[in-house]
Amino acid sequence: MDKANRKQDALNYHANGRPGKIQVVPTKPTNSQRDLTMAYSPGVAEPCLRIAENVDDVYKYTAKGNLVAVISNGTAVLGLGNIGPEASKPVMEGKGLLFKIYADIDVFDLELNTKSVDEFVMIVKALEPTFGGINLEDISAPTCFEIERRLKAEMNIPVMHDDQHGTAIISGAALLNACELQSKKLDKIKMVINGAGAAAVSCSKIYLSLGVKKENLVMFDINGLITPSRTDLDDTRMFFATERKDIKTLADAMKGADVFIGLSAGNVVTPDMLKAMAKNPIVFAMANPVPEIAYDLAIKARKDIIIATGRSDFPNQVNNVLGFPYIFRGALDVRASAINEEMKLAAVHAIAGIAKKPVPEAVNLAYDAKNLKFGREYIIPKPMDQRLITEVSSAVAKAAIASGVARIAITDWDAYAEELHTRVGVDDKLLRNITNIAKSNPKRVVLADADNYKILRAAQIVKDECIATPILLGDVKRIKQIIKEHDMDLDDVEIIDPHLGAENCEKYAQYYFKKRQRRGITLFEARKLMTDSNYYGSCMVEFGEADALISGLSKNYATTVKPALQIIGTEKGVTRVAGMYMMITPKGPVFFGDTTVNVNPTVEELVDITVLIERSVKRFNIQPRVAILSYSNFGSNEGPVPEGTRETVRVLHERYPDMIVDGDMQANFALNAELLADNFPFSTLKGKAANTLIFPNLESGNIAYKLLQEIGGAEAVGPILLGLNKPVHVLQLDSSVREIVNMVTIAVVDAQAKAHNK
Repeated sequence: MDKANRKQDALNYHANGRPGKIQVVPTKPTNSQRDLTMAYSPGVAEPCLRIAENVDDVYKYTAKGNLVAVISNGTAVLGLGNIGPEASKPVMEGKGLLFKIYADIDVFDLELNTKSVDEFVMIVKALEPTFGGINLEDISAPTCFEIERRLKAEMNIPVMHDDQHGTAIISGAALLNACELQSKKLDKIKMVINGAGAAAVSCSKIYLSLGVKKENLVMFDINGLITPSRTDLDDTRMFFATERKDIKTLADAMKGADVFIGLSAGNVVTPDMLKAMAKNPIVFAMANPVPEIAYDLAIKARKDIIIATGRSDFPNQVNNVLGFPYIFRGALDVRASAINEEMKLAAVHAIAGIAKKPVPEAVNLAYDAKNLKFGREYIIPKPMDQRLITEVSSAVAKAAIASGVARIAITDWDAYAEELHTRVGVDDKLLRNITNIAKSNPKRVVLADADNYKILRAAQIVKDECIATPILLGDVKRIKQIIKEHDMDLDDVEIIDPHLGAENCEKYAQYYFKKRQRRGITLFEARKLMTDSNYYGSCMVEFGEADALISGLSKNYATTVKPALQIIGTEKGVTRVAGMYMMITPKGPVFFGDTTVNVNPTVEELVDITVLIERSVKRFNIQPRVAILSYSNFGSNEGPVPEGTRETVRVLHERYPDMIVDGDMQANFALNAELLADNFPFSTLKGKAANTLIFPNLESGNIAYKLLQEIGGAEAVGPILLGLNKPVHVLQLDSSVREIVNMVTIAVVDAQAKAHNK
């Protein structure tokens, strides 16, 4: 994909729909006049008076305790430099988004139009009553050092410049583990640091705190080695000046060095420099997007190396998201007055410790790894490791209490860990995990209806993101015209038009005729049907010339499913197919079925549907908690529906005793664990909400998912077609590009699972 098209994609992402990436959402009911009088006048007077009497009650009655300001003046934005406060806003919104999805922390981003230290400090100080913490971002050095120093000294809420300390904390954890693996002692290692910006200075300070000796550390900036004779440096950088006379260049410094820390520019380190380093070298090449030395070059130059970069496509990514959300989470939860050195070091040791523990299967699955374990290619945790929020936040909170900056104490740490886990859990990360699994082993996915812009846009995305290898079915001339009009990079993608007598049409027609000749199909009709993309695409999957088929954008569901059933058929032991939707809700994913195939299932059919869906939910590494829905609760009403659902549950309990399933029950009881426990404590759902809902008929399931999608704001991923021998998935009519990409991703993961189970 060309650069211009990628730029337009990024612009579209930020501009389409509601501009930007974040919004303010009410947390209290606002549906009635009474609600509004409580929210504002006159009801708001009561909390105002309580806070006036006791200012600490602001944490009790307002959002201050979970609100962080992400603040920049736009003077050092990413690698873009001094582009101004307005231009920094997309980055600050993005930071706010990461705070929310990783640690459930709310954010207001603030972009200040000032380069004056005094003015910046004055503005931020004045905002202290509003926020529980301050995250400084993208402020140029050396100004950032003075701004942070003064704000920390003059404010009574946590302040952290993440550009400095985030990289320091994560790389500090990586250094601890790398030294252990390479049998190096921190107080003995010789370290070279290339770069002297905010991150490099903070990294160096934390390395010293961990045990590195100052006399064993040399630092370079853009003008060369930092020495006492330099006159162009501030006191902060001059602290790291070296007296060594044997070093003039970076190559000189690398001779015999144990550790190289790169926070500078791409490709400044050569393989020969690595070869000159000491035995078992450690290299953190953290320049982005191009490291100081490419990962492949580094491991080719030294077999005994441990290397980390800032990139996600290589092992050992030094990613600030491992730290800042959880550091602020722990600080906010004890109402810390500061983020001090003890808290930062606690985060370092917590992150390092996680990497040494057995890796949860969910992490292995998310990164398609059979057995991630502590070693050269795994010295720090992965960003999607759910243990980060519990272990890092807890460690930071404990350090805040122990160092005397906490204003409230946590006494039940087990309960706190459970609270942290439930804040974000696995749910909001599910689509990201599925995407990572798909990327680990992309499959060939046939896209029918490809003479459509949305299909081609989705094909471009899955190709660029390495989710799948798309194969396009449709009018070749029209497809190429759309590609040209929209400047897409799909020239190397296979395009097939079955209407033009594609290469395998006769082979597929003969196969279909042989399979259906006693079901009223003639060879002439078989040949004619093979000009239809659904029939042709299903045959491609059946013959192994593709791994999955996506269709249905412009055709009804039955028209799309019929060819797949006739050509591919059902899995061994499966008597029927079913349709499932994955509903991504603010409370996590909920799986709905059957929503698309079986109109009025019998008890046996409901049993089969439940088994299919329960098995499919497990493939997403989620323990299914199944509710068989009705308008009755455990026999409170009689009639065909409640009687059928009760019998379904009885059969399931008898045949599948390990399945967590119960019913008949109403949807509100299924989804509200407290309501269920209070009224039906005997339920086999064991006091936890259901995450898999089986509807008594297609009508109720279809209505429910569409209502939740349109009124409830849930994202619907599906319909996911279950029970076929090979992956075929059917889009909703007129699906969005995002929905098509999601379905391709699901299809790839489905194909991976089916290949694994052969």
